[in-house]
Amino acid sequence: VQLQASGGGLVQPGGSLRLSCVVSGSIFSINEMGWYRQAPGKKRERVARITSGGNSVYTDSVKGRFTISRDNSKNTFYLQMNTLKPEDTAVYYCNIEVWPDDYVYWGQGTQVTVSS
Repeated sequence: VQLQASGGGLVQPGGSLRLSCVVSGSIFSINEMGWYRQAPGKKRERVARITSGGNSVYTDSVKGRFTISRDNSKNTFYLQMNTLKPEDTAVYYCNIEVWPDDYVYWGQGTQVTVSS
């Protein structure tokens, strides 16, 4: 199983980016998909997750600005990030938790830098 994250870059404050995570390999079922981020000197934090049932949860600092979504036909899920702030600068990672053993797979990070 491999996860390939992409879509990061440099953006000005107030701008937008859309991150993508393509999932490949043999998976029976996915319990949930998530996006995490880690800024320099800080712990990795969960930004958003979406369950197999379509329920999404966001950390407070991104509510109303970020949206997690998925396209099962493309084995891809996304993080749409709007109204970006300098404090959103971090390396963003995608992950999935799979059924039946709840194993977690991680993608490589993609750098998001919000700066003028």
